[in-house]
Amino acid sequence: MRKVGVALLIVFLFITSANAQKKVLDKIVAVVGGNIILQSDVETSYAQYLYNSNPPNPAVKCEITYNLLSAKLLIQQAVIDSIAVTENDIDDEVDRRMRQSIQRAGGEEKLEQFLGKPILQYKDEIRPEVKDLLISEKMRAKITEKINTTPQDVKKYFDTFPKDSLPMISKEVEVSNIVFEPKLSKEEKDLYREKAEGLLKRVKAGEDFATLATAYSQDPGSAPDGGDVGFGDRNSYATEYTANAFKLKAGEISPVFESQFGFHFLQVIERRGEQIHTRHILITPPPTPASLVRSKEKADSIYTVLSKAKANSTSTDYFASAASYYSDDKETKFNGGVILNAQNTQTRTSLIPTESLDPQITLVVDTMKVGQISSPQLYTDQSGKKSYRIYLLKSVTDAHRANLDQDFPKLKTAAHQDKLNRAVSEWFEKKRKQTFIRIDPEYKSCPIIKDWATPTITQAKL
Repeated sequence: MRKVGVALLIVFLFITSANAQKKVLDKIVAVVGGNIILQSDVETSYAQYLYNSNPPNPAVKCEITYNLLSAKLLIQQAVIDSIAVTENDIDDEVDRRMRQSIQRAGGEEKLEQFLGKPILQYKDEIRPEVKDLLISEKMRAKITEKINTTPQDVKKYFDTFPKDSLPMISKEVEVSNIVFEPKLSKEEKDLYREKAEGLLKRVKAGEDFATLATAYSQDPGSAPDGGDVGFGDRNSYATEYTANAFKLKAGEISPVFESQFGFHFLQVIERRGEQIHTRHILITPPPTPASLVRSKEKADSIYTVLSKAKANSTSTDYFASAASYYSDDKETKFNGGVILNAQNTQTRTSLIPTESLDPQITLVVDTMKVGQISSPQLYTDQSGKKSYRIYLLKSVTDAHRANLDQDFPKLKTAAHQDKLNRAVSEWFEKKRKQTFIRIDPEYKSCPIIKDWATPTITQAKL
């Protein structure tokens, strides 16, 4: 998923009054070089702000207008620098947004009722806006691409804080795990393969693929969209999915196949070079009581081995080796079983604030000492999937005021972001002075953009 670079720039309006509102309220709010910003652009974004359960606040329109002005400057410079995005990039982003919107609305029909128009028509209408967003993101990335943050920069950033105003760092822990997922026998799986085969026969007999996917597919990301997973390349899917999808022509349907997620069959909707648009139906076999018992027995036996290894070791290498060999968790098994901080996607640190740690894990590690391993614990993820896990508490850092010795990685991240923000702000300050900008009097009082308008000749003389 792409990260939105300009807040509130592109939004989806889910209310039927959008078109009427645009006709009534359209006027030019601002001119940026050869680009214009309409009142309806501002109102549409504000409507989405309200739709997201935020309290009414007309002052937010100033921030929206600032974001739109910023985006127009970025896009204008992108044209000069020959920065562009591909049609596939735009398709992918539009499809991703529409899948989210359909899921949120509760289906295609409900979304079309909200929009007051067919989804295909709406997708065509938002393409220019999505294109502008992607271009502005690429331009922003170019502005900051050569920025590095040195240890001296971190020290300088740290020194800007008064000693009594340094931020508090929460208690943090480092935790590793070995995951034992229940594995079904062939006999246990056959019932679910047969269910998938039955659905495939119904599709081939003429029943609607999308209707069956919505009713039966157990892929929560695509089922509300009729099984549609959008466009992807060979690296976008599980190996088995890719192998089946790229053998087919548009309109063809695969046989039932098995992946780590369960039993699928798919249909190719469209191919564009190395990009393929597919939809699928997934049947995921749940663990049986017997498979959970087998998983627990395996976890118990490995725990016994680990306990003996711990008694003869002064490091935790034994746990990392066991994780790489036995763990069924692909995200952690190859890094020694270390659970990474999901809240910090930039640095992917292993230090996790206790308030951000999974409550099920917190209940276990709160009773442990550093270096201790837990007995196998039953774990249930958000989808209800169960597994057994063995935990190792690697370290604990108590709550404290930030300091360079303990918190250098965090401070470096903050210092780098501060440096990026200042670089972008300086770029905007320079570019807005070099660009003709006219702002409607209604918005000139906004503090955040009050200095953006190009002075008139009369103003310049004064």
